[in-house]
Amino acid sequence: MGELAHTPPQRHRDDPSQTNETSTDDIIRVTLAAAADGIMAIDDRGTIRFGNHAAADLLGLPAHDLVGRRFGHDLIAGQALEIELSVPGQGTRVLDARTAATKLSGERILVAVLRDITQRKQSELALKAALEQQSAGLAVAAHELHSPLAAIGVLAHVLGDEQVSMALPERAKIAERIAELAERLQMLMRRLLTSVRIEAGGSHGQPEPVRVLEVIIDQLALVNAAPGAVSVSCSPGLTTAVDRAELTMMLSNYVDNALTYGKEPVEIVAAEEDGWAVIEVTDHGPGVPRSFEPLLFERFARAPEAQGKAAGIGLGLWIVRMLAQANGGDAWYEPRDGGGSRFVLRLTAPPGDTCGGGT
Repeated sequence: MGELAHTPPQRHRDDPSQTNETSTDDIIRVTLAAAADGIMAIDDRGTIRFGNHAAADLLGLPAHDLVGRRFGHDLIAGQALEIELSVPGQGTRVLDARTAATKLSGERILVAVLRDITQRKQSELALKAALEQQSAGLAVAAHELHSPLAAIGVLAHVLGDEQVSMALPERAKIAERIAELAERLQMLMRRLLTSVRIEAGGSHGQPEPVRVLEVIIDQLALVNAAPGAVSVSCSPGLTTAVDRAELTMMLSNYVDNALTYGKEPVEIVAAEEDGWAVIEVTDHGPGVPRSFEPLLFERFARAPEAQGKAAGIGLGLWIVRMLAQANGGDAWYEPRDGGGSRFVLRLTAPPGDTCGGGT
């Protein structure tokens, strides 16, 4: 490895000044070699004249092969530079380079201090992506909340206008529409609040034995679907250890997703499988585009084909998976044989539960 300083002239070994100078020189060499940061000296031609072991490690080069190489990056004295390089077997690495200029025997030398900031850079990029995703999601949420609010305002104004002549059935239809829009707003707000609670790391409810069929029936009573549009197959005795309110939210989001983006008939099948309570919600729609499948359960994810066709903020499926995992289970998507979608929810089932005929 090269050295920055020339070798001092030989002196008598008993000369005290020789002993002190040699000792100081050795200390400098040892300090530079042991430094955690990479340290290099580079001449005006860009050739590395000195480099410690840390610099060689950061650049992914053998220590004995560092001196004499061209550095390959333009450094400016007094300015910080981020260097991105590919290290064989270790992927991409980002280095922070701080430089200062000096002279050695009349020759201008740049001294560079290198520090690995790969992890910090990755964290910054991840945070930036998360903030961009959140901003986009909040913009979608604001739009989806604004539309029903504006419609409710207009319809309420029509109902309250005494100069508008309207028969009772027409007024009833407007009132019914206002109720539907208000229900949609409540659903959107529940999803947003649930999302905030999950992101904040708030504790979920306490698991308890819950009869799956009871929750399914409760949800079907609230579903706005034609008679016979949803069929159910589940044993009355099938139970799962879960927070009841969270199971209600998970099932509600699955069914709402099937009715909104899929096609009737929608089928809900629940059964015990290897110690799990497995709930499947299937539909006969076009299914999920293969390119979108990896993003399906991401927060604020909305398929381009679905945008503009149905209200939504891309939180429903993300909430299902997060709540399922918080309750010791999981949630995922499978293409349905013959076309359509199958959304699966797996939760812990007490031993001995079985699922029989349909209901």
